[in-house]
Amino acid sequence: MYTAYSMRDVKPVKLSLNSKFRFKCGPGISCYTKCCSRINLILTPYDIIRLKQCLGLSSGEFLRQYTREEIEERSGLPIVFLKMREDQDNLCPFVTPEGCTIYADRPAACRYYPIGQGTLQLEEGIEEFYFLITEKHCLGFQEDHLWTVESWRNDQGVAQYDELNAEWKAMMLRRDAQSRKEVDPKQQTMFYMASYDLDSFRRYIFESRFLEVFEVDPETLTVIKTDDVALMKFGQQYLKYILMIEESMKLKEAALAAPAPQ
Repeated sequence: MYTAYSMRDVKPVKLSLNSKFRFKCGPGISCYTKCCSRINLILTPYDIIRLKQCLGLSSGEFLRQYTREEIEERSGLPIVFLKMREDQDNLCPFVTPEGCTIYADRPAACRYYPIGQGTLQLEEGIEEFYFLITEKHCLGFQEDHLWTVESWRNDQGVAQYDELNAEWKAMMLRRDAQSRKEVDPKQQTMFYMASYDLDSFRRYIFESRFLEVFEVDPETLTVIKTDDVALMKFGQQYLKYILMIEESMKLKEAALAAPAPQ
């Protein structure tokens, strides 16, 4: 889910948390920031929360300025990518010769690099696995700094991202597994809003008929008015309902005879 690089750059060895590799990155290495160009970097809902808060933008403003959208072929759901600059090098909009201007809030894929992370839906549950991304220009592998996958994850602060992205990734995998049922344009629009454009989703909850249709406890309503992470988690429950993945929302009795808002 977090890999943003061509499969030709992937070392075809599955790594465990205990697997070791040598790597170091920083301004003193001549290839510094070269990995920040010409990439298809998927942004997760939590990535977008961190970035829009870092930049002081609404979710809608951030999405318009810095992202592009594609419909993922297998799931039929919209995926958001960071939009690279339209220059010769197609650089990340947040990179400078001195480094990353949003480093403290950089996306999960950036934190993992040069590790790629994959997720499989198996009969017994979800399996996470890791692999090395070995781009030819990267000189970081020549540095004498030894890591395990686990120590790299800890150093890069990626555990929080994994935890908060887990439900969304699981939903995407479950959607892939039942992709025989097409997603209609209204469902795609709702998925985009409830996953990525959380400020619009918040307005939809409180300014449409949403609360006339769905039962939502008062404590949850209070929290999601101001807490983006809580709203993200609530949105994932709503999406599982409208995508018919599971009965994760409860309709009010008066609305049982009417269709749910989409």
